[in-house]
Amino acid sequence: MKVYKIGDLIIYGNNGVCRVEDITSIDHDEIDNENLYYVLMPLYNTCTIYAPTDSTKVFMRPIVTKKEAEKLIDMIPSMKAEIYHNSAMNQLTEHYKASFESHECEDLIELCMSIYAKKQDAEEQNKKLGAIDEKFMKRAEELLFGELATALGIDKDQVPDYIENRIGEIR
Repeated sequence: MKVYKIGDLIIYGNNGVCRVEDITSIDHDEIDNENLYYVLMPLYNTCTIYAPTDSTKVFMRPIVTKKEAEKLIDMIPSMKAEIYHNSAMNQLTEHYKASFESHECEDLIELCMSIYAKKQDAEEQNKKLGAIDEKFMKRAEELLFGELATALGIDKDQVPDYIENRIGEIR
């Protein structure tokens, strides 16, 4: 299990990028031992998270480096967008949730690409994208753009233009 130190930037579950602000013990009266906790501050949310340092229940990993972020963006033109259609809302939801379980940028990119392709397909038929599709695309973009922005040292709202410009240079 990876040990993080104060100042590290990590992905914590589906909370996105968090900074380790402190490592502290919390004394519980009903428990004899003291546990160490990471005090996490999400960069794109206003809350404080106390996460046990020895927990394996919630996924944690370091954010990607700038070089890894650039390599991921460079791979986008070779990725395939596969549109997923399912009229059963629960199955559609489960399909999208599975893309979040790996906590990997590549899976989030593929999810965004497939929902974007689905949106374009719907627009060509004068239809709107479904609410579930919209919800999961928005969440995937929030997580992906937050991590890429942090790794690249840019604002989150600059990420789409950064990706577009970088892909334009590759082509």
